[in-house]
Amino acid sequence: MNKPETERMEGETYEYYSLGRYIVRAKGVCGGRPTFKHTRIEVNGTLDRLDAGEDIDDIVRGYKGLVRKEAILEAMELAKTSSVLNVA
Repeated sequence: MNKPETERMEGETYEYYSLGRYIVRAKGVCGGRPTFKHTRIEVNGTLDRLDAGEDIDDIVRGYKGLVRKEAILEAMELAKTSSVLNVA
């Protein structure tokens, strides 16, 4: 795994491993499972919603600006090309 990145957010240190531009894995956030950066929204949950037939634009609207369409498209691509999202 790559080296962790560190940011300061609202006075707190946020350390994470970047899995893509929009997807990270952060110790202590959702058990270290992949999330969309700066959220606690798990990537695999979003992919499950897509697999169940939910429309990507409806998902984006439901996240109320927390997750961009580009982030979900990145998750879909990572799911196809990498095992990085396969985390229990």
